[in-house]
Amino acid sequence: MSKPQDSSALFAAIREAADKYPKPDGVTFGYGTAGFRTLGSKLPSVLLRVALLAVLRSQRLNGLTIGVMVTASHNPEPDNGVKLVDPAGEMLEQSWEAYATLLANCSTTDELIAGYQQIAESLHINVTAPASVVYARDTRPSGPELVTALQTGLEAYGDIVKTNDLGVQTTPILHYVVKAVNDKTGEYGTPTVEGYYEKLATAFKTLIGNRKLEPLYVDCANGVGAIALQDFAKHCDVLPFKALNTDTEKPGALNYQCGADYVKTKQALPPSIAESGILTKPNTRAASFDGDADRIVYCYLRDGKTFRLLDGDKIAVLSALFIGDLVNLAKLGDKIQVGVVQTAYANGSSTKFIKSRNIPVSCTPTGVKHLHHAAQRYDVGVYFEANGHGTVLFSPEAVSTLKSAQPSSPDEANAIKYLLALGDLINQAVGDALSDLLLVEVVLAYRGFTATEWDSSYEDLPNRLVKVEVPDRSIFTTTDAERKLTSPAGLQARIDEACKKVDLGRSFVRPSGTEDCVRVYAEASTTSAADGLAVTVSELVKEAAANVAAKAA
Repeated sequence: MSKPQDSSALFAAIREAADKYPKPDGVTFGYGTAGFRTLGSKLPSVLLRVALLAVLRSQRLNGLTIGVMVTASHNPEPDNGVKLVDPAGEMLEQSWEAYATLLANCSTTDELIAGYQQIAESLHINVTAPASVVYARDTRPSGPELVTALQTGLEAYGDIVKTNDLGVQTTPILHYVVKAVNDKTGEYGTPTVEGYYEKLATAFKTLIGNRKLEPLYVDCANGVGAIALQDFAKHCDVLPFKALNTDTEKPGALNYQCGADYVKTKQALPPSIAESGILTKPNTRAASFDGDADRIVYCYLRDGKTFRLLDGDKIAVLSALFIGDLVNLAKLGDKIQVGVVQTAYANGSSTKFIKSRNIPVSCTPTGVKHLHHAAQRYDVGVYFEANGHGTVLFSPEAVSTLKSAQPSSPDEANAIKYLLALGDLINQAVGDALSDLLLVEVVLAYRGFTATEWDSSYEDLPNRLVKVEVPDRSIFTTTDAERKLTSPAGLQARIDEACKKVDLGRSFVRPSGTEDCVRVYAEASTTSAADGLAVTVSELVKEAAANVAAKAA
């Protein structure tokens, strides 16, 4: 299709495309941290409208490439979703989430055209200016239909929009390509899927050298991570792994009783791995990806029997200490500050341990965007949520310092070489299960650690997370990175009193972002104490909610 001659021709083409994908009745869509996410069957109209928004976003940024990822990550297979990726490989700028929600909820094509024009006019966007969009999807059965809807929207622009369909890929690969294609220096990497694998493989080989790697089992959640792991192996044959749960074709298999979310929430091995008995052998360990391969957790069996989880907190500690040691070995401790960013959900033992090693720790509200921005304030910022989503950010200043350093010994030179290679190995745009797996394997090989030795750095405090349904979650407001309540009045003081009665007691309450409930987190020195504290605080929450409701009646 040729380029529409003017905006009226463009709007006619958009109208024709939109008429093919009417919004379903009785459904309200909301663009949140994970983009749009619901049953895949409800989303075709949303994908058409996301195409329009992606083009507007690109035009607003003078033609820089915007990414669109079709995935629902760790959700069950019938779900799907879509999110936009900004030019630096980061999530969509928060102010644009409202525009996404506006377009997705337009009831008619007329309403959609009016909303589209409203956004364009308010932001002074020339709707016939050049734009660029790259997109990919995970392995969900609803993916092809949703991509077709996206393409229908993009094709309405004709030659105005340059598009690039990456096909079935992990979410981190799409983020990498977006960041790389917009990096005009060319230093970040070749902006292709092959470029991603080549960059990781080169850095991994540099870091591993002749060090011995222990065999590793990788639970791929029957998702796209299985494809990525096999493709990576074509570029790098030095990682001894066996991929498990790799069936991307079997209906219903994605994330079912496997994957990072299952292992983290159930605190157990996937049944397929438990039944095989493979982890009962000494010094064996497994890593689990989630459905779109942006999260990772590790696990092993202590003494071949007791399940032990090595989650995002453990990965953050392992990474931060290793990078901190390399910075000191390079004699650059006065120029490069390594810091760790956590949320209130991070286990108290991990926070205490990191601080004991003189590494600064920041706490942010829940959500990757908060962690990512806080990590950018350090020269090297390590952030991982307990669920295994995270990465390590090297600032441009830190990279410049490393490149211009004048080592005075072979040890210093090697430390600098390893730090620069780590900057290449670790995805600088987003949490990446494959990249993070390679990071962990490098550190374990360098340290000569087994999973047991890694785990022994500190012992997690027993903890409990419970959901309490309330009539109105909006009455619960927080401060101090969601660790303290500002309302209802008096509730925080009562929670503090409850914590004081328990050895190493800590608890916080935060409203859910999606449903009428609040989440209560509690930890203490014993499992029974943590469970008891969670029950006590939950009762305090119910009582406070009832009191507010009674006063309002």
